Amino acid sequence: MWPALPYEEWRATCDTLHAHTQVLGKLSAGLAPPEPQLMHTALRVTPRGWETRLLPAPDGSGAFGVALDLHRHEVAVEHADGGRQAVPLTPNRSVRDVTLEVLDVVRAIAGPVEISMTPQETEWSTPLDEDTEHATYDTRQVEAYHAAASRVALVLEELRAPYSGRATPVNAWWGSFDLAVSLFSGEPATAPSDDFITRNSADAQQIEIGWWPGDPRYPHAAFYAFAVPAPDGFDRADLAPAAARWDADLGEFLLDWDDVVSAPDPHAAALAFLRGAVQYGCAICDWNEELAASALGATPPVS
Repeated sequence: MWPALPYEEWRATCDTLHAHTQVLGKLSAGLAPPEPQLMHTALRVTPRGWETRLLPAPDGSGAFGVALDLHRHEVAVEHADGGRQAVPLTPNRSVRDVTLEVLDVVRAIAGPVEISMTPQETEWSTPLDEDTEHATYDTRQVEAYHAAASRVALVLEELRAPYSGRATPVNAWWGSFDLAVSLFSGEPATAPSDDFITRNSADAQQIEIGWWPGDPRYPHAAFYAFAVPAPDGFDRADLAPAAARWDADLGEFLLDWDDVVSAPDPHAAALAFLRGAVQYGCAICDWNEELAASALGATPPVS
């Protein structure tokens, strides 16, 4: 199924879910070994939801991880030694209550930990441990979102697989609440601004492709593509399918989710858009030809 995902209908649940991912992301940011472009802070989409990678337990007892399980509708904290505790997300529990309970469980299983309670890249600023406003959690809407995100992840995985240069996994970004893959040329870049995230994430030449479920700036789920840095004329590409377009306000190429879902083959339509954007980006940004060609090729055979 490629489910409909009307943003305005599920916005309240979307914001609550977004806030819950921030707790997992802040744990990753504080505990994972730092990586270039802040890649250590990213989460992963899995068959059960959003998850951290393996994290070092603060008490030195080994590894643990935290999963936002969107089937059981709980936050699961699991230690590599088999210890596990879960925090329920229903019925309509506030971000405050879930955040405080999750941190208590992490401390019980993995040792002392503190996170910044300030939400990142959100339209609201209430600290996570004080946020009683975001409490709407409709399980059917969450499951529709996860079904959509899982389909998206498969498209992004297929696109990144043959690329022979440095490429990220399918990152689940808890600040902007999107899924994305970054392809790097190997050349440095000057970040377009000096805010913390941009100066650390945009210091290398890259093409980013991804998807988000909608936000107040653009209240529609959509695939997107952009380049860092983007040369003059970058906005002039004519991409397939026909519904793809440049959005001057966002500075990105967009293909709305509704146009993907209504296509005869949604997976093929999304992949065509993203491959076209990568092909165009590599050409206009003057990337190494062999490197650029690999992004459009088949995965090398296993021999």
